[in-house]
Amino acid sequence: MIHIPLLMIGTTELLVIGGAVLLLFGGKKIPELMRSLGSGVKEFKQGMNEVTNPDTDKQKEETKEEDSSKENQQPQQETATDDGKEG
Repeated sequence: MIHIPLLMIGTTELLVIGGAVLLLFGGKKIPELMRSLGSGVKEFKQGMNEVTNPDTDKQKEETKEEDSSKENQQPQQETATDDGKEG
């Protein structure tokens, strides 16, 4: 039986992989790739949260609606400005 260690990557291997990525994509493309990867991970987490906790999303929507209705009902108070002049 063949045993393959998973994710046993050392510093040298990481440097070689990083160099290869830099050569393939260039310095300007790497930040764009990382942003898209980050947004994909964020969307994935949101999707997982929706599947595991569907009630929390409804609660968030209800609180947003309540906050917006309270803001519309309260009159805005005018604040007096002090320009430093007396008299």
